[in-house]
Amino acid sequence: MRRLLLTSLLLATALLGWLVWPVAAGDGAAPLLRHEDPRTVALGRAVYDAQCAACHGADLAGQPDWRQRGPDGLLPAPPHDASGHTWHHPSEMLIALTKAGPAAMVGGGYESAMPGFGEVLSDAEIAAALAYIKSTWPPEIVAAHDEIDARHAAGRP
Repeated sequence: MRRLLLTSLLLATALLGWLVWPVAAGDGAAPLLRHEDPRTVALGRAVYDAQCAACHGADLAGQPDWRQRGPDGLLPAPPHDASGHTWHHPSEMLIALTKAGPAAMVGGGYESAMPGFGEVLSDAEIAAALAYIKSTWPPEIVAAHDEIDARHAAGRP
């Protein structure tokens, strides 16, 4: 019985590794958000649907009036489609923001309804969710985001 359990655990670990390897692997030159990889995008969509869609919308449209603070003083969830500002930020920043949460990233007492997902999702799952989001953008937005990532990687704003 113990051997069967160990074998099952090893197989499950291998399967998970196979699913997320394209997200986690790389030589530093590979894009952080593998939006053209079908396995990464499929994993990302599942993560997005389970963890993000309730606030950011199944259609990535965000909440109404997302630029105006609500009665609770918090900003509503912004869209992640091309109409939002997600694509204006480097992938590395988006990953860190999702992992730590906006309050931790901004600091200074900033409050946000969005928690950090670092205790809930792996780095690969966070990158996959963001890759799914990027996969929905039109080509010109993807190209603009790729340029932002290239400038960021080169140490240019």
